[in-house]
Amino acid sequence: MPITFDEKRKIFKLDTLDSTYAIGIREGYLIHLYYGKKIPDDNLLDLPFRGYFATISPKNVHVDDYKFSLDVQPMEYSCNGSGDYRLAALSIKDSMGRTTTDIRYLDHKIYDGKPKLKGLPATYCNDDSEAQTLELITIDKFTGAKVTLYYTAFANYSVVTESVKVENTGKETFEIEKVASCCVNFPSMDYNMINLSGVWSRERRVITRHLAHGIQSVASKRGSSSHNHNPFVALVDDKGGEDFGDAFGFNLVYSGNFSADIETDYLDCTRLVMGINPIDFTWVVEPGDEFQSPEVVMVYSDSGMGKMSRTFHDLYNNNLIRGEWKNKKRPLLINSWEGSGFDFDQETLVRYAKEAKKLGIELLVMDDGWFGHRDSDNSSLGDWFVNESKLKGGLTKLIERVNAEDVQFGIWYEPEMISEDSELYKAHPDWCVHVEGREQSPARQQYVIDMTRQDVRDCIFNQMYDVLSKNNIAYLKWDYNRAITEPASVMLDARHSKEFFHRFILGTYELMDRITSAFPHILFESCAGGGGRFDAGMLYYMPQAWASDNTDPIERLTIQFGTTMCYPASSMGAHVSACDRTGIETKAAVAMAGTFGYELDPKEMSEEDKEKVKEQVKNYHRYYNVIHFGDLYRIIAPTDDEFKCAWEYVAKDKSEALLTVVIKNRAPHDFLLIKMKGLDPEKMYRDETDGEIYSGALLMNAGINLTDGTLSAGRSFIRYFTEVK
Repeated sequence: MPITFDEKRKIFKLDTLDSTYAIGIREGYLIHLYYGKKIPDDNLLDLPFRGYFATISPKNVHVDDYKFSLDVQPMEYSCNGSGDYRLAALSIKDSMGRTTTDIRYLDHKIYDGKPKLKGLPATYCNDDSEAQTLELITIDKFTGAKVTLYYTAFANYSVVTESVKVENTGKETFEIEKVASCCVNFPSMDYNMINLSGVWSRERRVITRHLAHGIQSVASKRGSSSHNHNPFVALVDDKGGEDFGDAFGFNLVYSGNFSADIETDYLDCTRLVMGINPIDFTWVVEPGDEFQSPEVVMVYSDSGMGKMSRTFHDLYNNNLIRGEWKNKKRPLLINSWEGSGFDFDQETLVRYAKEAKKLGIELLVMDDGWFGHRDSDNSSLGDWFVNESKLKGGLTKLIERVNAEDVQFGIWYEPEMISEDSELYKAHPDWCVHVEGREQSPARQQYVIDMTRQDVRDCIFNQMYDVLSKNNIAYLKWDYNRAITEPASVMLDARHSKEFFHRFILGTYELMDRITSAFPHILFESCAGGGGRFDAGMLYYMPQAWASDNTDPIERLTIQFGTTMCYPASSMGAHVSACDRTGIETKAAVAMAGTFGYELDPKEMSEEDKEKVKEQVKNYHRYYNVIHFGDLYRIIAPTDDEFKCAWEYVAKDKSEALLTVVIKNRAPHDFLLIKMKGLDPEKMYRDETDGEIYSGALLMNAGINLTDGTLSAGRSFIRYFTEVK
């Protein structure tokens, strides 16, 4: 059984494939005992002892244990104002405006499977035998706040998930000012903090820093998980790395404002708290009502960041992504945006389809500009009806013509946005997110529509349904091109005004769920100005996301490597574009590491490049399974080597492997030897490039020699290995 309870010692033990997470009950409080490599023992009661606390540390009047003070205990779910002065996970304001919160153990439940989270994305069980769930029920007797901590331990992964529900069982209303999704304590500070930070077109760069005394934090208050900081952090043994040492990964399954805070105290102990960003957040809970937090996924690895990432990848591919496209092979697409922008008509798109078919491309995506009267960024968002003056003959006719070329058809939407010149805005100016009396702040010449409102969501759904139900659409790109300013809704009064951000993302999730459920055959891809909302919450509704608007293959190396820290290749939209930085071979080598496609005008390609594309298309089908369902091994990170970058995908059964190397800059020499990873040392592998046969042991320990002349900047190498039986 993954979860056990020692009645005598009052210890909960959550065992996964390779990890143990342990919680104790002491003096009525939940105490964090251990998180790390799997252990058989349950005699863990001495672990929370932090020495004899200072005389100035507060002590509960009913606690006789002279060793016990909340000031030094590793609290499993820390509260504000009751003696634990470190980062709090929970703060509740009572009817008198006081924020002291004190939860004590009340009861627990252990059962097979995993419950759904109302209105929120989360990991799930395909079968109840995959996991067990622990409900730890606590109560703050003063306010009547019943706080239930939900932990799920997956049997086949080193994964524990946690979420929190707060119910008002009292007689008076209270307000939640902070409710984190997890609070994890470590008995040392000997870790490096890893997070993914960046900016538009430079997303998810791996940032590493050694923990220091005080608080280290990453967060977003933009209304989305953002280009700037991703809702992922890891703590890695300061002597560890990609392939060795303990690594603890934390990912919030949420697409709105978040914070991840790590505090190291005077005892050199560490606490990590992660959840909804408490800035501009308050939630009013009336008697009988409840609030559900998003879920945190916690991954443990005893073999560095590589194993941690592969665990995230497997979990998300199997237990987060849903629907028809979860394991179904996805079509190879070409997107019209880079080639034509807003300047297209039916004939342009039909020509794209004809050219695409010649190259072996399976799907054409009509990007921005097909609706309302949109010919530029400042127009028509919210008017989701066909621009008949541009698409003369209508959308249905266009799709029929594209399908006649044996090419599928995709379409672009930006449902959460509205333009001032749109018919929708003119009819409903109050539907725009704004603060009455204040000037509005446009971005990209557009505003955000109020997704907290049911009437707004119904209107957008009906518009989209009308188009999608009448046309043979195989793919939909869901974009989101700005952050939120002036966060307010005319439907929220002063008391509920700080609920706006969370209600906004709940509304977005509801609309996404309605649309994807109504059209399960459509392949949905999320996008947010490129990679501004690349998170696990989005992947629950849409199996892939556009990784970045930056399609420069050399700069994409850093973006994609960072993305793979947590998210699988199957989720990462990656295209070949008309960038002049490298030849089309390297563009494809980099894009092939994700969900592959093209974003250019085939008419502008040379005949030589067209022949190369045909070969790339063949390789896409050849390599698909090992990339999408295999294990990723990062060999040389682009930030670790000035000259080159290398990665590898290996089939689960070790029967095939795909090695890719990209030369970023001209090296002072032309020698290139790469040691591979993840192979079976006992198996023999054929290099399909030249037919040579090597043992897995040789390829991993001696390496493969790729030296072949001048290693100029922008070159790439792809080597495909298959098992010799």
